[in-house]
Parts: sequence; structure tokens; C-alpha cells
Amino acid sequence: MTDQKLYKVVIVDDHAMFRAGVRHEIAQAVDVLGEADDVASAVKMITELTPDVVLLDVHLPGGGGAEVMRQTSLPSVRYLALSVSDAAEDVIGTIRAGARGYVTKSISGTELVDAIARVAEGDAVFSPRLAGFVLDAFSGSIEVASVDEDLDRLSAREQEVLRLIARGYSYREVARELFISIKTVETHVSSVLRKLQLSNRHELTRWATDRKLV
Repeated sequence: MTDQKLYKVVIVDDHAMFRAGVRHEIAQAVDVLGEADDVASAVKMITELTPDVVLLDVHLPGGGGAEVMRQTSLPSVRYLALSVSDAAEDVIGTIRAGARGYVTKSISGTELVDAIARVAEGDAVFSPRLAGFVLDAFSGSIEVASVDEDLDRLSAREQEVLRLIARGYSYREVARELFISIKTVETHVSSVLRKLQLSNRHELTRWATDRKLV
């Protein structure tokens, strides 16, 4: 890739050590303009620097990767999701929000550089197993609207709380698992119920189970 254009990249992830590792892996092959760790800082950086490609984590403080894409609708900027999650709803929701590709964090540095170049040139890039989710979505095998649009109403933290509650965790157990207060758990659950128009945790569990979120 010696004669290849150095694509301008912004790395968006809320884990500093992971960002540092990614930068180390790709810095010789692309021009890393900067890093961001939440929605607000990502939107500001992308708007100001207009990179060719944004490496974007799915779950971020402030609303998640989908929210970043909604707030930075720049035609010249393309988004490549780089996430630990390989859940169908994350993949489909992120692609629907505007990402050109979705790869998992097990990808090698060389593969990631290649994926960045392909996305920058307009290709769609997916880790092999994830491509099936997208094909299923377009073929109608997955009900994309029910999976994605409902979940999009929830923040990343609300989705975490939703999954734990649906698995039968008590409020106290959720608080311990996520290192937040019981009062905060209660607030998140109330918000989830309101946004999904559900009445109680039993309906919430059924809703999550129907969508294979647990």
C-alpha cells in the first residue's frame, strides 16, 4: 500500500486504550486526524475536520454511534463501525443509520486498513459473519423496523439496562453489574418503559425476548 492515498481518519470509541491500540495499528497507513470518546466530541471533531472515514463504535456515551451519524450528515464522510458487538440489531441499526460497513474488534490491523480504504472508495465492508445479517434484513428474514427503530429510541445505557432486566436481574443486581445506583436503574427502566410504550417489566421482558435480545 506504499503508493496508496493516505485516507484521513477519526477514531471514535469511549475506551482510551482501545483507541491507542487502533491508532498504533493503522497510523503508518492512514492519516489519523484525531480521537473522540463520546457523541458530542465526535460530532464536533467530524464537523471541523471532515475526515474520509470515521471508525465508529456502536455504543457511546451520549446516544451511540447512530446518533453521531445523525448529527453529522456530511456527504464526503463515510462511517465504518468497529465494535465488539456482533448482535444483529446493532449491525442492522448501524447500517440503517448510515454506516458503509461493520467490522468487529477482532479484525487485524492490516484488514482494518484495507476496510478503511474500501469504505473511503465507496464499497460496503462487513466481517464475514455479519454480512448475513444485512442480507437477511434486505430479504425480509429479519423484521428490521421492529428491531431497529424501537431500539433506536433507547440510549446505549438504556439498552444495557433493558437486556439485564429482561434476563431477570433485580434492580440491585443491575446497579452492581453496571456500577450505577439503584435510583439510576429505576430512572432508566422508567425511561425504557415510556419510550417503548410498555407498562411493566413483564411486558419489557416479553418485548426483548420476542426480538431475541436476551
